[in-house]
Amino acid sequence: MLPYLHLWRLPVPTFGLMLWCAAVAAAILMDRGFKRAGIKADAVTMVAFTVIAGIVGAKLWHVIDTPAEFRDEGWRVLWDSAGFAWFGGLVFGLAALVFQGWWARIGSLRTLDLAAPSAAIGYGIGRIGCFLSGDGCYGLPTNLPWGMSFPNGIEPVFVPVHPTPLYELLAGLAIGWWLWKRAGKPYPTGWILGEYLVLSGLARFLVEFIRRNPKILWGLSNAQLASAGSVLAGIVLLIWAASRKAARPEDARRSAHPAN
Repeated sequence: MLPYLHLWRLPVPTFGLMLWCAAVAAAILMDRGFKRAGIKADAVTMVAFTVIAGIVGAKLWHVIDTPAEFRDEGWRVLWDSAGFAWFGGLVFGLAALVFQGWWARIGSLRTLDLAAPSAAIGYGIGRIGCFLSGDGCYGLPTNLPWGMSFPNGIEPVFVPVHPTPLYELLAGLAIGWWLWKRAGKPYPTGWILGEYLVLSGLARFLVEFIRRNPKILWGLSNAQLASAGSVLAGIVLLIWAASRKAARPEDARRSAHPAN
């Protein structure tokens, strides 16, 4: 594993580097989505603010989820390069997009639809950073041929385990591709977001069965409970969206640029 790259004696965390790559990929994809929908808002700035909000949310949720770590390390845990919770990043990132979509007069829900493919792709790429740094988010021991050990990781493990970040990379890319293809067709506002919540929540729920996270309720981890909530919210949103008229590109343009 490679937690740090040493460039001219400057240690560069691979987690942070892949997070930057994820943000760039998400910004490019969302910008293309805006152009495809005829929306002239600044997608790159939206992604930048969303990434910052997501990082803050992921770190805060991790601290809340692991109070023992905070008691042992104190406020230093907030600046640690490891320890980010998927659900906290999702909630804070969604909140940032909702506000920006309202501010840009695109519509909060419409903005989330447009951002869903980027969120899935960005999450998948970001997981490469977890894999390279060996930050402890890998899985249980396994005898499968692709099992890997992380002796030089931030949290070393010396027996073959499931490389769950790679599983999540593949899931994120597949979900992002599916949503991108779907978003290019007329659909009711909220439908793409509903699919994202269901698919991403289901993917995380399943991978948790082979993750090392502790079980807290009904044999499920905290991430699984959050994922189940994501799936339920997505199903409700899909049912609601199914009762509405499909959005057309000209509707999106009018909502983003209302007449004076």
